Amino acid sequence: MAVQVSHITTLKLHTTGSAMGATVEQFNHAKGQMGKLKNDPGNEVKLKIYALFKQATQGPCNTPKPGMLDFVGKVKWEAWKSLGSVSQEEARQQYVDLIDSLLAAEGPAVATQPTAGSSPFNTLLVSTKDNITTICFNRPEKKNAITVEMYNEIIKALEQAGKDESVITVITGSGDFFCSGNDLTNFTKIPEGGISKMAKDAGELLRAYVQAFIDFPKPLIAVVNGPAVGVSVTLLGLFDIIYATEKATFHTPFSQLGQSPEGCSSYTFPKMMGNAKASEVLLFNKKLTATQACAQGLVTEVFPDSSFQTEVATRLKAYAKLPRNSLALSKQLVRGTEKERLYKVNDQEVERLVERWQSDECMQAIMGFFQSKAKL
Repeated sequence: MAVQVSHITTLKLHTTGSAMGATVEQFNHAKGQMGKLKNDPGNEVKLKIYALFKQATQGPCNTPKPGMLDFVGKVKWEAWKSLGSVSQEEARQQYVDLIDSLLAAEGPAVATQPTAGSSPFNTLLVSTKDNITTICFNRPEKKNAITVEMYNEIIKALEQAGKDESVITVITGSGDFFCSGNDLTNFTKIPEGGISKMAKDAGELLRAYVQAFIDFPKPLIAVVNGPAVGVSVTLLGLFDIIYATEKATFHTPFSQLGQSPEGCSSYTFPKMMGNAKASEVLLFNKKLTATQACAQGLVTEVFPDSSFQTEVATRLKAYAKLPRNSLALSKQLVRGTEKERLYKVNDQEVERLVERWQSDECMQAIMGFFQSKAKL
């Protein structure tokens, strides 16, 4: 699991304006410009924006430090506190400069009009061609970290692919990463019911997500184009074929984050690798190279990065020419013998994760992650 933070070395995080600072009118204008940002600037920048806003409107931090369990509030408080005695005028200037830099980095806005053929997905690229449906994770700037929206869109895309006329379905990633696992900002959106409600909602979403893979009726092929982390690794046991570039790595750092495995990996990994090898990966955070993953049965075949796309495309085109119904019926025979077992494992893993998400260990690990990113 991982959350990605935008690289911001090119942004102006310190004032370049006048010594007197920005005016209130300039500050209010910058606040209005925030809504024009097209891209998520990342947690580090958002924390800086928050801190400068509080400093500009209220002065130096004068509120008590939030409690240990309020890890989001604690990180925001520390970002504000880090500004020390910076004056409100200076904070306004830094705020204005930062928003201007973000807008300038995105370039001039280009108006676009939706068309009848517009994609219904915001976080995926989904296409069907030559009997192959491709579902591509499309958050390359975040290393394809999975948000709540992305979870729901993948479930929807799988449902549609299962019913279309394609022969096989492929899942891959855009950019350099296959997928960096969960976007940890998922854990910062605490609903009115508190952490318990957040954990239960996340558990139900994960249960539905994994079940969509268990129930998928056609051959499902992972084209792992780069590093894979967390849930994007554990789910591979539910695919039918996994092709990987030699540059791919496979990492499930659950214990580092106070969490536990998902994606039915507590059952599929020992079955594929044997108990000892699976324990190294799922319990002790061992990162596998593509070659190691192939040797342990997690990956079907590894290709040189220079010929990866060409080699995989050749295989997929050959599979797409096979009889669709025959492939689907054969998969049902293979998967049908253990479907009930997979449902049960999924339920058990989700139940344990809901418990772990509410534990002090998990809270401390996630809080530590955000604190490390909040050192501005």
